[in-house]
Amino acid sequence: MFKFSNCTFLLFFLLIINQNCSSQPAIVVDKPIVKKENLPTKIIKEIEKPLNLPEINREFRGVWIATVANINWPSKNNLSTEQQKAEAINLLDLIEKNNFNAVVFQARPSADALYKSNLEPWSFFLNGETGKAPNPYYDPLEFWISEAHKRGLELHVWLNPYRAHHTTGGKISKESLVNKMPDEIVKLKNGTYWMDPSNEKTQDHVSAVVKDLVKRYDLDAIHFDDYFYPYAEYNYGADFPDSKSWIQYLKSGGTLEKADWRRANVNKFVKRIHDEIKQEKTDVQFGISPFGIWKSGFPADVKGTSQYDELFADAKLWLNQGWVDYFSPQLYWKMDAPEQRFQSLYDWWQSENTLKRHLYPGLNTVGVKNVSNRSSEIYDQINAIRQSKFSTKGEIHYSIAGISKDNAMQDMFQNQAYKEKALVPLSPWIKTKALDKPSLEISYSDKDLILKFNHKNLNLVRNWILYTEYGNVWTYKIYTKDEIQMNLASSNNGKKLTRIALQATDRLGNESIYDLKTIK
Repeated sequence: MFKFSNCTFLLFFLLIINQNCSSQPAIVVDKPIVKKENLPTKIIKEIEKPLNLPEINREFRGVWIATVANINWPSKNNLSTEQQKAEAINLLDLIEKNNFNAVVFQARPSADALYKSNLEPWSFFLNGETGKAPNPYYDPLEFWISEAHKRGLELHVWLNPYRAHHTTGGKISKESLVNKMPDEIVKLKNGTYWMDPSNEKTQDHVSAVVKDLVKRYDLDAIHFDDYFYPYAEYNYGADFPDSKSWIQYLKSGGTLEKADWRRANVNKFVKRIHDEIKQEKTDVQFGISPFGIWKSGFPADVKGTSQYDELFADAKLWLNQGWVDYFSPQLYWKMDAPEQRFQSLYDWWQSENTLKRHLYPGLNTVGVKNVSNRSSEIYDQINAIRQSKFSTKGEIHYSIAGISKDNAMQDMFQNQAYKEKALVPLSPWIKTKALDKPSLEISYSDKDLILKFNHKNLNLVRNWILYTEYGNVWTYKIYTKDEIQMNLASSNNGKKLTRIALQATDRLGNESIYDLKTIK
């Protein structure tokens, strides 16, 4: 019998393997791309130059969902659980279709809750009865967060800090905070009830509500609107009825003027909320959307209501001090409004943004006045923000009704303003642990490649970025965290697929290092 030597056997084995190799291209696993700061200059150039990856488009694209008075959701306060869920999904699908990346959802319209809370009652606007839970039971806020994240959307929880009862909120029930905190709540002449912002118990209560939300829910941000002290019209021009607290302050030795005392109480509260959010979860953002004018005459060509004097809100100070991660002054006027020019106000607020926080102005998408073409006006405002000298881009639209009920607006977003997806801008002042590198697995089906994305901490992933190189041209596409498997053509317009790179992003849009593969 013929016997193989060890060397002969090895050569014979390799010959057989070579003859039976698949005709499909081989996959070469490259080393992960290392961050610049960890590499000598020479190596950086050797790695970056051949990749030539396109820059990721970053822009905040938010939309407000108002629940007070059933403005946006739920459309009525007598819908079933399934009807409520169906409406929410329809809105979220629309938001995703129009390439938004954030939802600002009003979960606490008036000292009530559209979520399970031990501190405040279920909202009248949810089921037509204060304190009544959904039946069949579900947690609306949890549902909105989960469904938003499935679509790659941030979910910002919007709270009205001081309103205790809205005029459309039904009768005052025994569960209402109006009855549970009578010493901290006052009635205004238009029938609205308001918490006294100067009262320590008010501040403690709202603080507890915020901390409870941040601790229990996978939310991305806490968001306050413009209502601190109420607008003068709420009390028919009369002074806010806080004389009891004011007298106590004077008796304790206080020396501030009344207006300054009110502002000081709000300032202390805003800083407290910011600090407490960060103590609980550093990567949860805090945003405020104040009235668009700080004071009449700032800037010089602007006239209008002064939130500093009427709402006792020194919003400029909060931005100057960096007590927010993002700021969304409500610039609800048209581009060429004679006394509230959009560009003048936007540039002024940016000039006050000395700590370089995000400035995402609020746009009146549902009802900007005195324009012949609303979608064109909003497009012009978006472009004005994009063309500014300031690095952070983005805006928040009030409200979803301006999109859901306007086909022309949807067409503008889908074919012009938001034609391509965008990640949210980075927040370098928020320090978080970097995501680990994802894994990219590749197999074959006919002429296509089958890609599978994975990560050892999948719960920390918000989006995937897939880069593909056909010929020498790189392109990218953003996917949601649940899009983990897809087919990819091995050629495109006659150009062969040569390399693939995958990144994961966290809730703040921070990118992981790449998993890079070369196709040969």
